[in-house]
Amino acid sequence: MQEIHARQALTPEGWVDDLRVSIDNGRIARLTRGPAQGLRSVDLLLPAPVNLHSHAFQRAMAGLTETRGPDPSDSFWTWRRLMYRFLDRLTPDHVQAIAALVFMEMLEAGYGAVAEFHYLHHDRGGTPYADLPEMAERIAAAAQDTGLGLTLLPVLYMQGGCDGRPLQGGQARFGCDRDLFARLYGDCAALIAKGRADDRIGLAPHSLRAVPPEALARLREIAPEGPVHMHLAEQIAEVEEVEAHLGARPTEWLLDNADVGPDWCLIHCTQMTARETAALAATGAVAGLCPITESSLGDGIFNGTRFRDAGGRFGVGSDSNIHIALWEELATLDYSQRLRDRSRAAMAAPERSTGRVLFDAAAAAGAQAAGRDAGAITEGRFADLIAVSTDNEFLCRRRGDTVLDSLIFTGRGRACVTDVWSAGRHMVREGRHIRRDAIVAGFTAALADLGQEI
Repeated sequence: MQEIHARQALTPEGWVDDLRVSIDNGRIARLTRGPAQGLRSVDLLLPAPVNLHSHAFQRAMAGLTETRGPDPSDSFWTWRRLMYRFLDRLTPDHVQAIAALVFMEMLEAGYGAVAEFHYLHHDRGGTPYADLPEMAERIAAAAQDTGLGLTLLPVLYMQGGCDGRPLQGGQARFGCDRDLFARLYGDCAALIAKGRADDRIGLAPHSLRAVPPEALARLREIAPEGPVHMHLAEQIAEVEEVEAHLGARPTEWLLDNADVGPDWCLIHCTQMTARETAALAATGAVAGLCPITESSLGDGIFNGTRFRDAGGRFGVGSDSNIHIALWEELATLDYSQRLRDRSRAAMAAPERSTGRVLFDAAAAAGAQAAGRDAGAITEGRFADLIAVSTDNEFLCRRRGDTVLDSLIFTGRGRACVTDVWSAGRHMVREGRHIRRDAIVAGFTAALADLGQEI
């Protein structure tokens, strides 16, 4: 049994002073009110959101793709080619070391769990490993080593485009036909089942480009339940390709042809019309936004204010992991709306500040997208928690919604995080992961082995 006293805490009922939190078996067992009375005391306690979209291995590419090629219109698609070249070097040992660093950084940033969109399945050249879920086992091992909660999302990736062209180059390491993927998914489900009580399994049809309609229609035969994540409408070229081959824009086609509901999370959605935005909001599905990566790749701007006004649910993830920063993801989302509309405090509501709207959404929708019983300081939920020091020059002992605004918009939120728990596992203390030195050493050794040039 762990017990924490929070001078202020954010609960579903609002801001509460002098909250005593008892944690047992990874869950919040009891909430009571009263002074510390010898308990560990923190200034501010928040639910730790789920990072709802990550490709862990891409962290090793951070800083290596910021030059232009000979084509002056360098874009997502040139970045993608470089990523495939990088894939040719990765071994399971590399992937585990990289994922451990990524998951450690997520915890230090304030995330309590991750939905890992895992599509690096096979050996170089596309040959399946003798132990088919070898790479998934490495992702799970990294989560175990770091203490981060995990929703594993094995990715179905079948073709190189809507025209059915075969996978080429680095894509071969992703590829599965339906039967091979069913075996892989079953092995991954068994892996998660024998792991920690808070870990979950879902599945991820990669995109409408990579999964043909007939395979998408039969997904639930492989995985009858659990979250479904899918890239959707990220780039203009993607929209044009889907429209040319399927006769409708990606969001329109998916909503007309799949049973999209609250168990779905659609990633990016930066290319949607007003009508598509409202229609997606009405399904109860989560829009999985990755504002830092979307900015890096020039994807476009999500219709955030319109989606919010339609009652849409949205959370954030770190996608390419070039910069793992919970508070900056939220700020970047709001700033994108301000720049597009030339407005201020774009996502604020009459009764809640910008920071409160953003944080509430990320906590609730992240848990929904991951199928994780977390996202709120409530009895019975997993104890995914962030402790924050407010006694500093960034937060200045502020209270209520203002402290969230300051965490998000001063650019110093991470410096104020003192402790993070994932399902009661106390992994970050005094701002540092408890295994930081060993994890960093493993990562730097992996990068030295990979070399510095793509």
